[in-house]
Amino acid sequence: MALLHKEKKKEKLDKAKMERAIIRVLNEGKKETFCEMVNELEKHELADQYKELPRKRKSLFLAWLSIDELTELLRYLNKDEQLSVLEKIGPDRSTEILHKMQNNDLAFLLTGLSKSKLDDLIAKMRREEMQSILHIMDYPPKTAGRVMTDRYIPVSPELSVIEAEQKLKTFENLAHYINYLYVIDEGRRLIGVVTFRDLLLADDDQQITDIMRTEPVHVDALTKQEDVAKLIGRYDFEAIPVTTDDRVLVGTISGDQVLDIIVREADEDIEMLLASGKSIDFRTKPFVAARRRLPWLILLLFIGLVSGSIISKFEETLNAVVALAFFMPMIAGMTGNTGTQSLAVVVRGLAAEEMTWKKALKLVMREVFVGLVIGVTCGLLIAIIAFFWQGSMVLGFVVGVSLLATLIIGTIAGTIIPLVLNKFNVDPAVASGPLITTLNDILSLLIYFGIATMFLSQLS
Repeated sequence: MALLHKEKKKEKLDKAKMERAIIRVLNEGKKETFCEMVNELEKHELADQYKELPRKRKSLFLAWLSIDELTELLRYLNKDEQLSVLEKIGPDRSTEILHKMQNNDLAFLLTGLSKSKLDDLIAKMRREEMQSILHIMDYPPKTAGRVMTDRYIPVSPELSVIEAEQKLKTFENLAHYINYLYVIDEGRRLIGVVTFRDLLLADDDQQITDIMRTEPVHVDALTKQEDVAKLIGRYDFEAIPVTTDDRVLVGTISGDQVLDIIVREADEDIEMLLASGKSIDFRTKPFVAARRRLPWLILLLFIGLVSGSIISKFEETLNAVVALAFFMPMIAGMTGNTGTQSLAVVVRGLAAEEMTWKKALKLVMREVFVGLVIGVTCGLLIAIIAFFWQGSMVLGFVVGVSLLATLIIGTIAGTIIPLVLNKFNVDPAVASGPLITTLNDILSLLIYFGIATMFLSQLS
């Protein structure tokens, strides 16, 4: 552990040293030295250095990078940073970079832009490439069609192995991320798949139909991207073909694209679970971060006012038994905690497998039992504490039963809410931790003061 810490410290110092050196050569206008330093950096390190630069030096940094280096740089930046880079380097260099990017990455970059900005970015692109990008953007967000790439190698079933190999050589620029040949008929319908391994091990005079794998696994262009990720993980594919309803091949999704999907979905889920809205990182400006957090928090603020109104309605109960106020934060807090725990379990489970009614019912029943066990244990413990503290068995009973009931309800709420949202094709992560906590606060207070009011005469 000490060695790992030492290595990380050294890496941090080296990074800071490189950052100072880059700023110095930029200030001194030493382009050749700058290019030599950039060549020594890994692509992700290049992006890190760009992010840490003072704003006034970023334009020169970008101006001295080659088109290939700029294209690689964009891969490690978020969408806002990518658009900022394209704006800084001007339309001519931007067009060159857009030509080099995969069309699915371009579609993701261009999604959500105003029509004028979109037109400015793609105005100088080749017509066929522009149409391809716009076609991908026609598919709904977060579907296979939106994240697929149209860079794949189609072959005819009539080709021989040697002819297929010759065709493969004409697609050498795709070899970096292509591992399959897709066999299509005259109507471009997918009828088979040939792996590079199959091709290399086959005899030159064999036909593609002799070595292809028929009835290949494929996904519809409208399939949700999370389902595509699960499918590739289940079969351990390096890529999967994307087709239309009538099996016409329109694109493919590779393993590295799936990794991007998983990371993006995880980031979105974390943001929603924390009710922080759009992404916020270490570099986000204070006012921007506040603006992105405020909508959720203002909503929760007004929902939280309901809790205050509940307390005011049970003012007589509180005045009669002041000791009830001592246990109020504990009951509300414990209910919210159990709800958030159940929410995390459900969201993680939904990301890993397909949910059926049978699985959902089994999950709900299990969480009810879990809530019962937790509720009985915590309820008995707090009842004993309340009895010895106040010398009142009735108070112990009221607090213990209230905690039991609220923990069961909190667990059920944290389980059912994300399941219902998932059923209606809404991302279950929107059932954020703060939202469920706030709703459970309201329910727990109603139950607690309701039970206390029922036993008010004995408590008094």
